[in-house]
Amino acid sequence: MNFLYTFNKQIVIKLSVVLIIALIFFLFPNIRQSINHETENFYYKILPEALPDTNIVIIHFDENDIDALGPWPVKRSIYALIIKELTDLNVKKIGLEVFLSSKFATQSIYDNVLTKQILKSKRVVLSSLTGNIYFKDGVFTTDSLSYPTPKLLNDNIVTGHINVLTDHDIIIPLSISKNDEVEESFSSKIAGIKIKLPNNYEKVNFVSNWKNFDNYTVLNFFKLLRNKPLAKYKFKDKMVLIGISAKQFAKIFSSAYNNQLPGVAVHAFAVENLMNKRYLKSDFLSFSKYLALFFILLILYRQKNFPFKSKIASNTTVLFFVVVSGLVIFKIFHYQLSYSDYVIPLLSFLIIDSVFYFYMQKDKMQSVYSEAEALKSLLKNKEMEYEKLQRELDILPESDSSDVLSKIQKLKSEIEKIKENEFDSQAEEKLNITEENNFHGIIYKSKVMNDVVQLIKTAAPEDASILILGESGTGKELIAKAIHSLSKRSNKNFVAVNCGALSSGLLESELFGHVKGAFTGAVADKMGRFEAADNGTIFLDEIAETDENFQVKLLRVLQSGEFEKVGSSKTQKVNVRVIAATNKDIDKLMETKKFREDLYYRLNVIRINVPPLRNRIEDIKLIAQYFLDREDNNFRISFAVLNAFESYDWKGNVRELESVIKRAIIFAKADNRKLIQLNDLPAEIAKKQKLNFEDLVLESLRNKKFSHSAISETAKELGDVGRTVISENLRGILFKNFIENDFDVDITAKITASTDDRQVIDKVKEKLIRFLSNIENDCKPYRGKDFEFVKDKFKSKYKNLPQKFHIYLDEIIKRYIN
Repeated sequence: MNFLYTFNKQIVIKLSVVLIIALIFFLFPNIRQSINHETENFYYKILPEALPDTNIVIIHFDENDIDALGPWPVKRSIYALIIKELTDLNVKKIGLEVFLSSKFATQSIYDNVLTKQILKSKRVVLSSLTGNIYFKDGVFTTDSLSYPTPKLLNDNIVTGHINVLTDHDIIIPLSISKNDEVEESFSSKIAGIKIKLPNNYEKVNFVSNWKNFDNYTVLNFFKLLRNKPLAKYKFKDKMVLIGISAKQFAKIFSSAYNNQLPGVAVHAFAVENLMNKRYLKSDFLSFSKYLALFFILLILYRQKNFPFKSKIASNTTVLFFVVVSGLVIFKIFHYQLSYSDYVIPLLSFLIIDSVFYFYMQKDKMQSVYSEAEALKSLLKNKEMEYEKLQRELDILPESDSSDVLSKIQKLKSEIEKIKENEFDSQAEEKLNITEENNFHGIIYKSKVMNDVVQLIKTAAPEDASILILGESGTGKELIAKAIHSLSKRSNKNFVAVNCGALSSGLLESELFGHVKGAFTGAVADKMGRFEAADNGTIFLDEIAETDENFQVKLLRVLQSGEFEKVGSSKTQKVNVRVIAATNKDIDKLMETKKFREDLYYRLNVIRINVPPLRNRIEDIKLIAQYFLDREDNNFRISFAVLNAFESYDWKGNVRELESVIKRAIIFAKADNRKLIQLNDLPAEIAKKQKLNFEDLVLESLRNKKFSHSAISETAKELGDVGRTVISENLRGILFKNFIENDFDVDITAKITASTDDRQVIDKVKEKLIRFLSNIENDCKPYRGKDFEFVKDKFKSKYKNLPQKFHIYLDEIIKRYIN
């Protein structure tokens, strides 16, 4: 897939895609029209429906009307009656969308009645029909034109054609000619608007479900007439279209909002569009095709130097912008565009760049895979060597075994480190933290913590004072909160005070409060923490940090609940449960008279000893999982990390573990990983360092004095890995040392060679200079250019270099272009 990473071939691929799409659209225009039509349907559906014009009302014959009023076609006397009633209601216009054919002889006796009523109303438009329709040079013509019977009886009756052309859009010609006769559309006659539109047709814009028009079945209309004032209110000055909605007789169309749209509704929308200029406009449709080509070529040019990740983000953003812009243009301004010419190429670019990015990431992972395979092979060889030495040891006399024992010990250490490398890439099984494991935020499964939880449950309902003893970070405040939550005081305040964080004077003011003027700065009375906790619980953390004077005052509160605010002689009384805690050895403090015994006995009614984390190892995995889930539940820890956690002393206890997890997540995210590994931990925790592949490579090359054949020999020695893997690790090691030693070639060569042998140092120096010269020469044409631009040009230099060394190559390129 190397060809994917050269700019020229990327451009060829993308331009080919654009040309293929253009060719398909040219040869099969229906594909483009279908895509555009579906896009418009999508636009209709994602936003709320618009309300059609309330001045338009539909009266329609449904199945019930036809059953009640007789077979279809209904008697024309019914139309005459409807027209009479609507005229009496003073409607503005009446449009009869039903074509009154002269072939029904049985209807002829009612034609005169209907004709008289139409002439009397002076506001009726009847429907006419044309034969075959032809379009040329913006003019619609027909080979026949059929008028309704009343028009044949009286030429003064107004008509308009109800012909509709359907493709992907519904189109109504504004006028159709037959010889010298010109018949305007039914909708334009009702709207009373003469308008010139491109190509002399109206594209109907179905802005909502047709039932959003005020609409009545014929029977419902006659029922409404019983209440003449209400009927007049609903129909006065309205434009009324009369038609049929019964499926077996009506011509049915479809829209984004209706699968079955009767013809009368189509013409209602057509009238609505003309009156409000909401018809679909195609003025820019052809122009937008050419604009799309320019737009796509511009994107190709602008993105040519973007990294793949940026191209994916850019294409997604542009695609979103195009879709939203199209939505605004279509829904608000009613202009149709060739959406397919924008969306399909952009989607194709998005897919192509995503594929490029996938293969680029796959190539990056290849070196990691090779290293892992090399370590497995190396482990197998060393285990075989270890077993061989063990067999030798069994047959050697004790006096000759010291050298073999030394080799065995060294091999054992190396095997452990290689295994740790393997364990560091394997994720621990994720645990489900149940309610049983989570007691008010205390995460546990160990027996020692279970005993603590049971004691909390026993002590919580009582009002006795409690003393919690435990190291910093063990969760003493969590325990205090759990006690409060389970007590009879749970609906009152829980107040926590860190006694060790305040001086004696401030602590007294904080706990008991003060009155205005008690000391400089006391500008107002202040409520103390005891007063705030009245009828609730107060938690005094680090109680052993207080002095004897304060302890006396505290003892009084514990004995009687009484205290005075600082600067006041007035005694106040509170009812407070006291929970105290300390991380000190309180027994030793009493022996040395630094903590009052009487206060201790008042506090120590119930004593809870919280074990340190190192004494509850079986809880560590569960607690780590809890903190991981709280930050991001996709993260896991490796076997090696869990081993390191369980081996560590955790002087900061649970609080330290929480901080370590937060730190590790930051480092893992920076490396695009969801697995916490040893490299993400502080050095003191990951003290049993795993054996890095680069260390093996460097050690092997040093042993071979960086000879001409050293790369090949090292590749074979480390499990027959590719020479490229070894040479790229050496290149990365040299870059790393070059950056860490302030771009000093001589020092870098000496540190990498790790010898005083001048010949070996010179070999390393020669390799470093060759690597650097290649980069410097390639950078010369790009001096002063943006780093991201140049980096995109140098993909081949990053391709096989292990990911961990990319940051050092970045710095070298920046140095040469600046």
